[in-house]
Amino acid sequence: MIGRTRNDKIFDAINGFLLLILLLAVAYPLYFVVIASISSPTLVNSGEVLFYPKGLNFTGYTFVLQDEMLWHGYLVTIVLTVVGTIINLALTFTGAYALTKTHLPGIKVIMFLFTFTMFFSGGMIPTYILVSKLGLRNTIWSMILPSAVSVYNLILVRTYIMRSISEEIMDAARIDGCGDWRLFLSVVLPLSAPIMATMALFYGVGHWNQFFAALIYISDQDLYPLQLVLRNLLLAGQNAMTDMISGGASGMDPQYIADLMQRAEILKYAVIIVATVPILAVYPFLQKYFVKGIMAGSLKG
Repeated sequence: MIGRTRNDKIFDAINGFLLLILLLAVAYPLYFVVIASISSPTLVNSGEVLFYPKGLNFTGYTFVLQDEMLWHGYLVTIVLTVVGTIINLALTFTGAYALTKTHLPGIKVIMFLFTFTMFFSGGMIPTYILVSKLGLRNTIWSMILPSAVSVYNLILVRTYIMRSISEEIMDAARIDGCGDWRLFLSVVLPLSAPIMATMALFYGVGHWNQFFAALIYISDQDLYPLQLVLRNLLLAGQNAMTDMISGGASGMDPQYIADLMQRAEILKYAVIIVATVPILAVYPFLQKYFVKGIMAGSLKG
């Protein structure tokens, strides 16, 4: 093993210090949200909560978790995430495998058309009209089908298959009698576990955070996903507080008004935790595939 020089050690020390600063910059805001969500609103707003919780207070969680719409929103989001991710993976991997067949007539034109959609789209209003004409409004499919395939992810998976699964393996499977479907199911998918886990994470997080499509296409409260329920819950609390203050501020105790404002503020932190923790709990199980899948799918050797 070659010995490290003094300059190498200095570089490692500086690099480690910078990475530590970057880690703190990324991790502290999340940590602060956690401790602020269980601290006294008065102490949080006064800036006394910095490194550990003070004045334990679970009012925000009590208010959020008692809302029945929250649990219904969780159910909708779980169904949306599971069904949507399965459809995303099925379409992305079948499409990517088809695009690896460079000998097919017109494959370059097809690839160009896919890539073209990454830079140009019809826009929000034409998309809304299309979704409405297809009868998808106020259905869970309006949050799944318009984004069923990400072209960026499709290209990553295509590159992974072309780079990581050699033609010799493909030829050996064909000699053994595998057709395209058998080759895809028995050879390509098992060897694509890293990129599949990465794509599942990408698509799953996207569905879990689904908000804008639901805001546009869904008016039936029974189909509201979690993010939209939390947004409405937060707005309802803020609007109620505003109405109470503006409607009778002169006759209300100033301390009561201050308490209302503090509770509205602390509710924000509880909402963030409720929406974030479930997807954070899944990440460690997929993290070991993440770097390998992205690196293998990002370059073609």
